[in-house]
Amino acid sequence: MAKTVALLDYGSGNIRSAQRALERVGADVTVTSDPKIAVAKDGLVVPGVGAYAACMAGLRDVYGPRAIGERLAGGRPVLGICVGMQVLFDSGTEHGVTTQGCGEWPGSVDKLQAEILPHMGWNTVETSAGSEMFAGLDEDTRFYFVHSYAARTWDLETDGLTTPPTVSWAQHEDDRFVAAVENGPLWATQFHPEKSGDAGAQLLRNWLHSF
Repeated sequence: MAKTVALLDYGSGNIRSAQRALERVGADVTVTSDPKIAVAKDGLVVPGVGAYAACMAGLRDVYGPRAIGERLAGGRPVLGICVGMQVLFDSGTEHGVTTQGCGEWPGSVDKLQAEILPHMGWNTVETSAGSEMFAGLDEDTRFYFVHSYAARTWDLETDGLTTPPTVSWAQHEDDRFVAAVENGPLWATQFHPEKSGDAGAQLLRNWLHSF
């Protein structure tokens, strides 16, 4: 039986390409702004394109932070994509304005320190051994990025955790940033798997197989 996935529609855009990519790998996708549906499905995907503050405002309007929190409290899978990953951190700062995020991870999202922005196009990811997210993919696999902001540090204390998070990194010019996180039921990518062809499809397939 196909896994049921809620694709959270909170005005962030990028919904249809994510829907098609998930359906391509066999998910039964419901596009919804209803937090009850977002909590009820097997998996929840939180996409995101645009400004951090606008995405958080849209997310709050559909009670997204609460739905994410409820799912994670029950050990139920959530996948954040691009700004949908960024909003999982404590805060984001754009144009001198700091916006509170969902607070699932400590740390902040800020502007990449690079001459050329946005960071747009195909780039490799430094994955960790034992990564479930990148299973079946080579080290030199490229994924599609388009962003000017990112989490540039990873601040979560791992002492005492039975299963520490798996954090993968990427680099644009001289700036290294968090490209993906596997943290129990909470997975997230700064790149767009739905725009990353066969490699992105494999990653989404790995996510569906994780629950």
